[in-house]
Amino acid sequence: MGTFRLRRRIGRPRTRPDRLVADKGYSFRKIRLHLRRRGIGAVIPERSDQIAARKRKGSRGGRPPAFDAAAYKGRNVVERCFAKLKQWRAVATRYDKLAGRYLAGVTIASLLLWLRHAELSDTP
Repeated sequence: MGTFRLRRRIGRPRTRPDRLVADKGYSFRKIRLHLRRRGIGAVIPERSDQIAARKRKGSRGGRPPAFDAAAYKGRNVVERCFAKLKQWRAVATRYDKLAGRYLAGVTIASLLLWLRHAELSDTP
């Protein structure tokens, strides 16, 4: 009989993202604090009312939170992909009750979008 190793920990291995990219709707002190405590960088633009409040306080307003504009540009690609997937009625309204069938529908829609993109990029 062969030997095998048992995992010492129970459950799946946990992974933590390096950073979270979100829109201005998630720009709250509580969210930023929670991410900082977990060691996750926040790429969230500051809302205009927060900027105005900080400037109104002057030197007591503190410094603005760090913002990586280059990383934030990648968010647009994801948003456009979701918008294209939502053009499929079965994906947008989720007719399928079972998760496996819904995942199959999303996979088929993704493949068709990818094939359409590949076909358009091949034409001279």
